[in-house]
Amino acid sequence: MGKPLKIILSTVAAMAFLLIAAVCILPFVFDPNDFKPEIVAAVKDKTGRELVLDGELKLSLFPWASISTGKIELSNAPGFQDRPFATIEEGSVKVRLLPLLSKKIEISRIALKGLVLNLARNKQGIANWSDLTASDDTKTVAPAAAAGKQEEQPIATAAPADFEIGGIAIENARINWDDLQAEKHIEIKDFNLNTDEFAFDEPIGIAATLTATDTESKTAHTIKLSTELSVNEQLDSIALVHSDLQVTTSGETVPGKSLTTALAVADTALNMSRQTAKISGLQLKSGDAALSAELTGANIKDKPSFQGPVSIASFSPAKFMQQLGIVLPVMQDANALGKLAVNFDLAATADSADFKNLVMTLDDSQIKGSVGIKNFAQPAIGFLLDIDTIDVDRYLPPADKSSKPIATPAVLLAVGASALPVETLRNLNAEGSVAVGKLKANGLTMQDIQLNLNAKNGAVTTQQSVQQFYQGAYSGNLSVDAHGDKSTLAVNEKIDHVQIEPLLKDYHGEARISGIVDATTQLQGQGNKTSELKSSLNGQFSFLVKNSVIKGFNLQKIIDSGKALIKGSALPADAKTDQTLFTEMSGTATINNGVIQNNDLVAKSSKLRVDGKGNINLNSEAVDYKIDAKLLNDEVAATEPEQVKAAIAIDIAGTLDKPSYTIDIASLLTDQNKAKIEKLINKIDKKLGPGVGDLLKNFLK
Repeated sequence: MGKPLKIILSTVAAMAFLLIAAVCILPFVFDPNDFKPEIVAAVKDKTGRELVLDGELKLSLFPWASISTGKIELSNAPGFQDRPFATIEEGSVKVRLLPLLSKKIEISRIALKGLVLNLARNKQGIANWSDLTASDDTKTVAPAAAAGKQEEQPIATAAPADFEIGGIAIENARINWDDLQAEKHIEIKDFNLNTDEFAFDEPIGIAATLTATDTESKTAHTIKLSTELSVNEQLDSIALVHSDLQVTTSGETVPGKSLTTALAVADTALNMSRQTAKISGLQLKSGDAALSAELTGANIKDKPSFQGPVSIASFSPAKFMQQLGIVLPVMQDANALGKLAVNFDLAATADSADFKNLVMTLDDSQIKGSVGIKNFAQPAIGFLLDIDTIDVDRYLPPADKSSKPIATPAVLLAVGASALPVETLRNLNAEGSVAVGKLKANGLTMQDIQLNLNAKNGAVTTQQSVQQFYQGAYSGNLSVDAHGDKSTLAVNEKIDHVQIEPLLKDYHGEARISGIVDATTQLQGQGNKTSELKSSLNGQFSFLVKNSVIKGFNLQKIIDSGKALIKGSALPADAKTDQTLFTEMSGTATINNGVIQNNDLVAKSSKLRVDGKGNINLNSEAVDYKIDAKLLNDEVAATEPEQVKAAIAIDIAGTLDKPSYTIDIASLLTDQNKAKIEKLINKIDKKLGPGVGDLLKNFLK
């Protein structure tokens, strides 16, 4: 509404000037109504519009020359609605006569009642006031100048007269704004304006109220303004003191059906010749949120820029969002978003903003650094942030630890990237780094974290490292290419000497395995959804676990139970804790379309050797594994080859969350046991006939 506001003021000024001119001329005639045709013709000649003077022009003389009018109506521009451009029900103005002799104009209060202004813009973007504000380009060059003759010296003009206005009063005005191009219709009603007596370099009290209604959203904005304005004679120095602006928005879609925002500025100074501005004591408040600032401006006409400190006082974002009618998501911590305070130094232009010396307090976290935004049309974001400690889980929905799939930091970033629209990734232009002293995310605690981000033209890369990660370290990087229909992702990660048991306890709430792990991963995938990403994963990884204990899985007991079953002896007693110890476990695996295939699992201990192979489906989390476990003789010299005491094959099925184990009984049969069973089979053949023994032989193969 910037241009409509200008045309409102221009129209009011034009009508006021018309009244002033009439006051200066008509005192010298007896009946001002005799000049109605001339006034109408002059307006028609200058604007092409029709002026209708329905009411009677009333003139009074000494000591004030005053004129009052009845209804005045100015026609609309051609091609627009058939209704007046402007209407005034009643107007009056007074001018002192004697000061005119000394080139001094003293005007009493100008009063306009019942102003109705109909502003419009058509679908081509042309406004119905464009013809009134267009510059005069029809002037021709003087013949003498065109012929190359010497130009005449300009005629000296008289100095401008002193100008004083006793005040302006606009009562019960109404403005209709129809924007056919944007399909917007706004009605402004109850517009009232009152000013004190005007004099250069003197403060003028101004008070205005209005109500603007958006017919589409059915919301109303009630605006109240009060200030003291000072202007110098050159009109290039403007000062505002004690400015207060209050906007109350109401409607069915407004939270609580009403929301008030208040802006107060102690001092505002504009120097147009120097192109400087100074704003002191700025206070902006809405609900429980309050912002204060001290700003200075430069090049305000050519290339405006503003800088200065800005502070947002401590408030509760959760409560503020509720005041705005924003439904808070359920978070793990009901007290999250309870406190926010921000301080920074602002440096802003029409197309950029820099937030320097940023200090932010969010709940128990403190964030320092800087953020910059360039080119608001296509934002390029730069940031450098340092966070002392933050618990991300506080702000996440409640999660069941027992059902969470294991995910590394880079994989979590990949999942987050896949959740973003492709267009968002393509348009993302950001570069910066975040350092975190202590972080908790997905139940995991980390210290000394560094995250670097670079995103431009659809390519996104991150590098992240954790110096203290469960007594070990982590490093990784992520690359995203969003040029195609589906984003492609590449992940590389490395874990060094990480303690498995405390990590799994924090992540899942329990740990079935302990030990120290070293691992590397290289993964590739594509997809715009998490499910697509998991099903398309390809790559490989390797791992080495030392001093491991697997709980709930007693391989020694499984072997002993199988042997007892074959011999027909009693099963071994239950141990207090079922677990298997390995001095070392290692292996490599490939990933193809979300299926992990491992063919070289090796686990060792002083009494056991385990070889295994199988696969895990990441989409369904189904497990299909087969391991061969060998029980070694107790006394074997280090220089002697390993002697197998017993062996067993175990099938592992089910899911990662609930695996199941099946023993291959045939693998437990020693040569001695096999000989006993051969004799038993021969006896069965003699009693039941040939063929039955063959079936048993096939079963035991």
